[in-house]
Amino acid sequence: MVTTLLGWMLGDVHYNGIVSAPPSVMTVVGHVDLAGSFNLGLAGVIFSFMLVNLFDSSGTLIGVTDKAGLADEKGKFPRMKQALYVDSISSVTGSFIGTSSVTAYIESSSGVSVGGRTGLTAVVVGLLFLLVIFLSPLAGMVPGYAAAGALIYVGVLMTSSLARVNWQDLTESVPAFITAVMMPFSFSITEGIALGFISYCVMKIGTGRLRDLSPCVIIVALLFILKIVFIDAH
Repeated sequence: MVTTLLGWMLGDVHYNGIVSAPPSVMTVVGHVDLAGSFNLGLAGVIFSFMLVNLFDSSGTLIGVTDKAGLADEKGKFPRMKQALYVDSISSVTGSFIGTSSVTAYIESSSGVSVGGRTGLTAVVVGLLFLLVIFLSPLAGMVPGYAAAGALIYVGVLMTSSLARVNWQDLTESVPAFITAVMMPFSFSITEGIALGFISYCVMKIGTGRLRDLSPCVIIVALLFILKIVFIDAH
């Protein structure tokens, strides 16, 4: 609120009212081109979005659940399968009704930091978002940079997980460092995870520890390489 007020005083934020009727959703609901999705020319785009959605969601879920204390001693979230089901169904439903990607966001850590642990937190947030639909002029006054403080705080909270990295083993610590650093530098959780997978495989192979790599890790690393070379490069 203070940041928004300062923005208003400096002329960067403009008053547009408080309450307004929500726009009609019929202009976007159901306007999908299912036949076009089978165009081979879009295969690369669909593959890229699949990787982005999968690893953005899984990376966010692992980070948030770990901070919430819901992960086990190995850092795994026992109900990851159910969480990804919800995420995938929400993504498809959101696309059908014309919204932006409906997925897990790292900003959820701010709710976790003040005690949010159950689905009740998500329900309350959802109801508040419904209320904001009618307060869109007021919500639109809040500039993007007003959330910077909260995001920095969330970032500080998330770094605590780095304490569990085995920094004595370079084949473990270097990929972890690359992953953590490249997420903010590339503005993408997926890109950070991609470089982490690739560097992890390179480090293990380069040090003669191929047995430490599971087939799944190798396949994912190869998929990321294909994405970078044939999709991102173009």
